[in-house]
Amino acid sequence: MCLRNNFVSGLTLLPTIKGMIDNQIDKKRKTIILLENVAAAIIPALLILLFIYAAVSKLVDFDQFKAQMYNQTLPHEVTTVLIWTLPGIEILAAILLAFERTRLAGFYLSGILMFLFTGYISLVLLDFFSRVPCSCGGIIKSLDWKMHLLFNLFFLLLIVLGIFIINRERRVIGKKI
Repeated sequence: MCLRNNFVSGLTLLPTIKGMIDNQIDKKRKTIILLENVAAAIIPALLILLFIYAAVSKLVDFDQFKAQMYNQTLPHEVTTVLIWTLPGIEILAAILLAFERTRLAGFYLSGILMFLFTGYISLVLLDFFSRVPCSCGGIIKSLDWKMHLLFNLFFLLLIVLGIFIINRERRVIGKKI
């Protein structure tokens, strides 16, 4: 009889236990959603600051930027194109990231830029070039190549995370419609 009472009272606790578990799951979901919302706001802001800073530092001291770029081991024609387009492309990436409607395109453009910059740094670290002039401006020029690589990899990771969050949001919204 005692065993049966314990079994029956245990069954009555099941809805309470299920409610507690559901409550914990809801809290975890809310925490994840909150973290995604914070990341969705912070990641574009950090990238906007990075690209505006990079473009402005090039434009403020344009003659130095131009001289450093021509000192690169790239072909002269490629360097000339980069000198006149790179600051504009960085500003374009920042503008695209600033608006929710164009943010995904901004992330992709940022990803392409950061991938190319990171690839260049990787080649430098692998001694691919006969000489290694740095054309980095501002605070970033104080980093050594390994720190610069880590810096770029960090931002690449943020870009991938930003793309993931936007695509996930779009899938969730698509399911709700």
